[in-house]
Amino acid sequence: MTDAPRLRGLYAITDSTLIADSALLASVEAAIDGGARCIQYRDKRPDAALREHLARALNTACQARGVPLIINDDLALAARIGAAGVHIGREDGALSAARATLGARAIIGVSCYDELERARAAVAGGADYIAFGAVYPTAIKPQAVRASLELLRAARAEFRCPIVAIGGIRADNAAPLLAAGVDMLAVISAVFGEPDVRAAAARFAALFTTPTPEHCP
Repeated sequence: MTDAPRLRGLYAITDSTLIADSALLASVEAAIDGGARCIQYRDKRPDAALREHLARALNTACQARGVPLIINDDLALAARIGAAGVHIGREDGALSAARATLGARAIIGVSCYDELERARAAVAGGADYIAFGAVYPTAIKPQAVRASLELLRAARAEFRCPIVAIGGIRADNAAPLLAAGVDMLAVISAVFGEPDVRAAAARFAALFTTPTPEHCP
């Protein structure tokens, strides 16, 4: 597992339906300037060449600012551009394959939805963080399963590795998630859907004031 940058704070996730390609780099830089501690490039479009072009630009910007860039669901792209890591879901291949491809220092996150058993397997397999959600209703994935506060508390009690919450999170509804022990708030619309991305990111960054564990056991 990685000993790379500490996994705590705002985890800002891009979405091509919210940000024009021409504004993507500036928007991500604004999110980092506002306090985002991790960026995920999430782009479901089929144009592989375009996605690689955008991902390379983001990776350069993130590296310059000391913030890891995680690629959503595309291990090959993460490897080609030398991204900090990859985030994998249920249909995105094995964690072991991602580790073998990206190496020991890569950040590999796993979507665990509302499943503690999936989280156990991810932690045992060497995931650097585990993600649960949707924690609130979300327009990005309206049919997503819901992960309760009780599940987050149970995960915090069981696992030492960073826990990420995702889904419908805003600065004004995040407090219960942090109280449940979440380390990172994964946010799409409430950052990149706002007219002032930097200010939106800063509102989330201000919520993080106390340390939590960095790594899985």
